[in-house]
Formats: sequence, structure tokens, C-alpha cells
Amino acid sequence: MALIKPFECVRPNPEVAGRVAALPYDVYNREEACAEVKAEPLSFLRIDRAETQFDASVDTYAPEVYKKAHDMLWEAVDNGTFITDTDKAYYVYELTMNGRTQTGIVACASIDDYQNNVIKKHENTRADKEQDRINHVDICGAQTGPIFLAYRANSVINDNVNKAKKEACVYSFTSPDGIRHQVWKISDKEMVSAIEKAFAEINAIYIADGHHRAASAVKVGLKRRQEHPDYTGSEEFNYFLSVLFPDEELMIMPYNRVLKDLNGLSEDGFMTQVKEKFNVEEKTSPVSPSKKGTFGMYLGKKWYELTAKEEILSTDPVDGLDVAILQNNLLEPVLGIQDPKTDKRIDFVGGIRGLEELERRCDTDCVLAFSMYATSISELFDVADANKLMPPKSTWFEPKLRSGLFIHKI
Repeated sequence: MALIKPFECVRPNPEVAGRVAALPYDVYNREEACAEVKAEPLSFLRIDRAETQFDASVDTYAPEVYKKAHDMLWEAVDNGTFITDTDKAYYVYELTMNGRTQTGIVACASIDDYQNNVIKKHENTRADKEQDRINHVDICGAQTGPIFLAYRANSVINDNVNKAKKEACVYSFTSPDGIRHQVWKISDKEMVSAIEKAFAEINAIYIADGHHRAASAVKVGLKRRQEHPDYTGSEEFNYFLSVLFPDEELMIMPYNRVLKDLNGLSEDGFMTQVKEKFNVEEKTSPVSPSKKGTFGMYLGKKWYELTAKEEILSTDPVDGLDVAILQNNLLEPVLGIQDPKTDKRIDFVGGIRGLEELERRCDTDCVLAFSMYATSISELFDVADANKLMPPKSTWFEPKLRSGLFIHKI
């Protein structure tokens, strides 16, 4: 019941694809974005974050910034940096990181499916973050950053993806962070039809990453519908750019926690309260939890393994998440972290940065760290199926999809 359709893609000339492809716009602050664009002038980040083309006196969200993004995008099309495919196609996008490969279908998803919850969410979005991308998409007339979607694996889709991968690549390059990116085009009408029909039989698609980009694309689509009351539903603004991955290929990394203080407690006093809800065992090496319900804790230059006691476990899809167990039984009642989204006393460290980063933070600006067992993709599905929301910073996906490889003109 999901409408996942092929599209006419605007994409980089193969000669420069590796230089154009950029990490998502929101992984950089302004200073970092400027440095990145200076180092690689063709980086799509210059279009995603067009404030890089102005001095610091110009506000990141100024109207002229979005106008500059529009102008640079379509100048790049005019000068051949980007080409426009004239046939409706799917694309296979494969990313390989540290020997592990995940392969998705690049396509366009329906804003109606988003509205009707065929495409399911697990995060709230913030209006200010939405507005930036609403402006960017609307003024550029294009969606430039794909939404990372997931679905339960389907044999028909798998078979067609594998068939496509036997043909010549459209792109094959390794980005500066060591991740290999390969792309194949699927334009054969029988294959396109088979994939479209297979998705139509899938009753739920899940946003894995990119809730703000998805919400923004949908709101631009709804705005365009208001501006074109005679719309038929076939216009490109009724769809948003996505890469869809089968659940069996996805890996979620942990999202670790670091704390600035012990909420006025001594280390001994804090440890006493920890032991009320968790079994505690001191370890001689850093702790990377090996199973659900266990946590690493770094305090006073020592590592501990915490195991949640039976009475604090839950079968609820949200309360049973490890991030929720830690929040509900330790971070909030003991350390006073009421809202981890806004409390400046807590910070979050993506699992890709390793346990050494937790030790480093505790040697500099923090006193306590927790290493987490990663949320599973099935847990994410369960939360979304229950129409509930995950706690903040529950998932960290790697590798990150690149922006600028696929552009959907609306």
C-alpha cells in the first residue's frame, strides 16, 4: 500500500560525483561548513548551506542565502556539473563501511502516505528546524537531501536490486571518510514495474533518519497544493526524495551519554543510588554492552558494567528501550535530567566515536559517562507501529547518506 515511485533524477556528472557528494547539512556548524566548502569548492554543502558563500554578518537563514542556494543549484545544472535524466528510474545506492554493506533504493515517496501514517515516524520535529528546510526546498524548487527510510525486507525488491548490481555502475567512489559509494540505475520497464508493485504490497514504511527533512518536504508539497488547487496528485511536489533500505541490512549504532555533574552527590552517594536499580560490577577495561539491559558506566576513571534489575524492565515498546530504562531510573530521578533534549548538563556522543571519546570527555568537561547497547531496527519499528515516540538520541545510523548525488526537482 506504499506508493514508491521512480523519478527523473538530477544528479552529478560522473566525473565529479565524488567531489560533489556531501555529508548531510545538519552534521556541521557554520564554521565547519565554511571550512568544508573552502577545502572542496564543488561540495554540495555549498548549496545545502549557502551561508558558506557569505561573511558572518549575513544570517544563516536570511532570504538571500536561500536565493543563493537556488542560483548555485541551477547554475550547476546549466554548466554541466549536474545532468538531468529524462526517464523515470529507480537507483540502487550501496554504501560500504568497514566491510559492511547496505543497499537501498533511491525513489520518491508519497506525501499522502506520510500524512496517512503508511510512512511511520518515531520522532517529533521542531518548527524552527523544519522552517529552514521548507525555505530551502521551496526556493530551490528541489529536494536535495534524501530521507532515510526502512522497510521489512522483500524478496522481489532484493532480486531486482541484485540483478541491477550486475550491470555497470553509474558511480563508484570512496569518500574521504573511507566509505565506498556505488550507484546503479534501474530504468528497465519490467524491473521498475516489479519494484513499484512490490512496494505497493508493503503496508508500512519507517523513517529511520531525516524526520525534519521529511516533514519539511511534506509541508512544501501541501503548500504547493494550496497554490495549485487544480492539482491532480501526479505532480512532483506530491512526492519526496528517499532512499529505502531493507531492515536486514541496517545497523544502528549506540548513542552514548555524558554528564557534566552528579547533581550534588558524592561518587559514593551516587553509586549507592545506582545499586538500588542496577547490579554493578567493576571492570578493568572499557565496557561496550553486549546485550540489552546492560550499560557501561565510567566514573572516577573506572569502568563498571550495570545490569538492570528485573523490576525496572518493561515490555512497553518505549519504556522497554535501554535509553528509556536509563533515563527513567537513573538520569531523571537521581541526576535530575528532566528533559534530555534541553538540559545543558547532559550531552550525547555517537557510537562511531568510540569509548575513548567518553573517557576523553570525562577528562575534560564531564564527570560521568554511559555506554549504551544499540537500539535495534525491530525496536524502532515496534515504537512506530505503536504510534509512539522514541526518547531523544535513541539511534545513530552509519554510514550517512550523501547529499547531492540525487536531486528531485519539484
